[in-house]
Amino acid sequence: MVQQKHATDQRVIFLKGRRIYLRPPTKEDIPLFLRWMNDQEVSQYLASFLPLTEADETEWIERLHKEKNEHIVLVIVHTKSDRAIGTMGLHRINWKDRTAVTGAVIGEKMFWGKGYGSEAKMFFLNYAFNSLNLRKICSTVLSFNKRSVAYSKKCGYHVEGILKKHIFKNGEYQDEIHMAVFKEDWLLLWKEFQKTGRI
Repeated sequence: MVQQKHATDQRVIFLKGRRIYLRPPTKEDIPLFLRWMNDQEVSQYLASFLPLTEADETEWIERLHKEKNEHIVLVIVHTKSDRAIGTMGLHRINWKDRTAVTGAVIGEKMFWGKGYGSEAKMFFLNYAFNSLNLRKICSTVLSFNKRSVAYSKKCGYHVEGILKKHIFKNGEYQDEIHMAVFKEDWLLLWKEFQKTGRI
């Protein structure tokens, strides 16, 4: 009897990490995105504040395809379970100044605090710096999102400025922290990460 190949043999993998891989989003991901983005425990850390519909998410995916010179978004997948757990993107890519802004979310809460976001970010930054030839990657984080601030610093980001009481979330105005990492600083972390798998 011929044994059937496992479905994961047909996986689409754009960037391969140790415990995760990253792939382009598809329309089949829309139900997941809807669940994540409408979960207040997840979206409190993001810019979104209105309920999102299937039409909103479909339009977003279509826009990514049309504007791929400005945005690159990938789905983070847990390799062992082949389960999509979040997304990570480059936005506002400036090919002249070689800068961009990163945004990320781990939508599956059972994967929070286990280093999956940090691992995905390191492989994503390797793509941004060593494939796209960008030189500086920026990020904005709400001050109460301590986990995101900590993982950004682990990946080489430094605070460049703080906009005081700038974003209204959770019933009060929150500070918006502006962070960035330069390629030359990140490369030192990347060399160590390649050896040890830890940052």
